Amino acid sequence: MASNLPQRVDVAVIGGGIIGISTAWALAKAGVRAAVFEKGVVAGEQSSRNWGWIRTVGRDPKELPLALRAIDLWREIQARRDVGYRQTGLAYLAETEQDMAAHRAWMDKARPSGVSAELIGRDGLPALLGCATTRAWAGALYSGIDGVAEPDRATRAIADLAIQAGCQVVENVAVRCLDTKAGKAAGVVTEQGVVGADAVVLAGGAWSRLFCGNAGVPFPQLKVHASVLRTTALETGLDMAINGKDFTVRKRADGGYSVSQLGASVADLTPDSIRLCRQFFAAWMSEKKYLKLRVGKRFFDELTMPTRFGPDAPTPFERHRMLDPAPRMKTIGTALDKLKQAFPAFAPAQIAHAWAGFIDVTPDAIPVISPVDDIPGFFLASGFSGHGFGIGPAAGALMADLVQGRTPIVDPRAYRLSRYAGR
Repeated sequence: MASNLPQRVDVAVIGGGIIGISTAWALAKAGVRAAVFEKGVVAGEQSSRNWGWIRTVGRDPKELPLALRAIDLWREIQARRDVGYRQTGLAYLAETEQDMAAHRAWMDKARPSGVSAELIGRDGLPALLGCATTRAWAGALYSGIDGVAEPDRATRAIADLAIQAGCQVVENVAVRCLDTKAGKAAGVVTEQGVVGADAVVLAGGAWSRLFCGNAGVPFPQLKVHASVLRTTALETGLDMAINGKDFTVRKRADGGYSVSQLGASVADLTPDSIRLCRQFFAAWMSEKKYLKLRVGKRFFDELTMPTRFGPDAPTPFERHRMLDPAPRMKTIGTALDKLKQAFPAFAPAQIAHAWAGFIDVTPDAIPVISPVDDIPGFFLASGFSGHGFGIGPAAGALMADLVQGRTPIVDPRAYRLSRYAGR
């Protein structure tokens, strides 16, 4: 990755996660001079810490156009770099007929988007799974076009493609704030100096609200702590990715399995939790079965973190180069136990490694991919709510279209930042 700071680019991208890197790649392919500025290292946070799923099933219908477009882009990426992308199929298993009814309702909403999914009944599960199970599943919602990729490879591989196309990627250089002139974005102020730009894209993941707030842009976003484990390599016969409610599992390219569960997500109580309580209350209530609230050290860490800072002194982005939280071993250990109970072939599995990261969430769990109306030339791509890895390449392509004023690859109205105005 580059170390020399450019003096000027067409587009400055803040954040070297999969969204920022995919945006830069799309811009570079279009002949736009783009540079990515990452305060730590590319994919140092959630982009390398997620489940690695590339799915259409179970998504909010508003995200489906991006999810479907992303599949084509993942194929393109895999053809040029080995990121472990494969269409393994992905199933949401149903424990009850009520679960099946919910899957059927999702199918009815998703069908207009052209999604390729089907309901598999109880009798069809043995052939689908290819692995004996002890649970009396009622069926599954399944898509054969869904699959997985390896998060520890993917974003850096896309960064290589962006560099090959003419983009500059600068690591270990934090952007302190926007540079503005006459109320418009004119570039970025980094810890090493100012870089001029015609447009600035913020793809800062869990850091985006802090950056936006310093620029006077309200952005309702919270962090959710999520844990994952990797098992030792073993043969089970299960190749597809599965959501079994109290466990999730997908096979890895290294022969092991990534295991987690929806209940492995924790929302730490922070000052922002209180400030945004009204906007997030409905989301908390709807997800309370899976999302745990926790009071602890994070509250005081964020209470003492400055929310306003200037261009001439170190900022929180320099003091905290990487969010690296400890995993919740009890929760993901329980997920592995549930997996072993449901699929006896996993009985020999041992934990090889565990990790955690912070997911950037919005009140409606839909990302913002949008111009910032109050600051012309400033764009925001954040709040992916744990869905960013799978749709990342398409989200980047959409952001690149918006920056260039081109006809977007999908209708962007559902992702407008302005939808939160007045809430």
